[in-house]
Amino acid sequence: MFPRHRNSVMSSNRQSDGSEDRRPRAARYSQYMAFPPGIGVIDLMIGLPKKNASDHYKFMGDALKDDESKNMRMPAQYMFKDVPQDVGDEADPVKLLIADMDRCGVAMGMLHMGSPESERALKEHPDRIIPCMEIDPNDIMGSVRKLREAHSKWGIRAATSFPAGYMPQVPVSDRRHYPLYAECINLDIPMIINAGVPGPRVPMACQHVDHFDEVCYDFPELRIVMRHGAEPWEATAVKLMLKWPGLYYMTSAFAPKYYPKAIIDYANTRGSSKIMYAGYYPMGLSLDRIAEEMGSVPFKADTWPKFLRNNAIDVFKLDVPKI
Repeated sequence: MFPRHRNSVMSSNRQSDGSEDRRPRAARYSQYMAFPPGIGVIDLMIGLPKKNASDHYKFMGDALKDDESKNMRMPAQYMFKDVPQDVGDEADPVKLLIADMDRCGVAMGMLHMGSPESERALKEHPDRIIPCMEIDPNDIMGSVRKLREAHSKWGIRAATSFPAGYMPQVPVSDRRHYPLYAECINLDIPMIINAGVPGPRVPMACQHVDHFDEVCYDFPELRIVMRHGAEPWEATAVKLMLKWPGLYYMTSAFAPKYYPKAIIDYANTRGSSKIMYAGYYPMGLSLDRIAEEMGSVPFKADTWPKFLRNNAIDVFKLDVPKI
């Protein structure tokens, strides 16, 4: 029920006879890339392959000041070696997503609603897609209405916020977030919020982990999920999760070999119900790479089902069975 560890096997494109295997990467790793069989992995941050992927980040254009960032395909590209490429005009993004999920053992993925493709993905594959909605706390009542409409129309299971990505930025504990936190409580859905130093080259103070302490104090009923690492304050994040029952963490935007040690240790001990898997496909990581590296993460045997599936079911109140 957990990934087998892989040492040097298939770690390069050399075959056993020493010759070079020129097959595509996905074909070379196909027999090794599945997540633990039978778990039915739930990925809490997944996206659709795009024909013009860089368009997704246009909202940050005015916030980025350095020339290199303005020419990147995604604003944190300097951190990722293999940013997935654009798909061709003839490609069907929904079919590509489902095919990649099938190949890599992902049963369900959390997807932002609001585009024709994401709505079609939910309509055609309601058993595979977990809908969520991005909000902008600079538009307080507009975002409250947006959450209500999205919950009624698509049955969203979470709201998401990127404090460092807004213009102007909105700190996690800022009053502009508070009506949205209250609405999440009314709708009985969690709020997912970026925590830690942002990948894009924008100021970081608004995402300092200290902010979560105040929010948890003011909203004890709210389920809050920190995403995107919480570094370099991951030890503080662990302390706050010990302190506050409604505070959780997901591993989005980190390749498995870079999961913070403090998070792994916490998941293997007192935080076994607090840490959840999230990828970053196709924004910065491929599912193939994630699955290929997952076996090297030193989780305990009984941690794997919780991390990959069961905790997500509890936190997001999904109507699917646990393993």
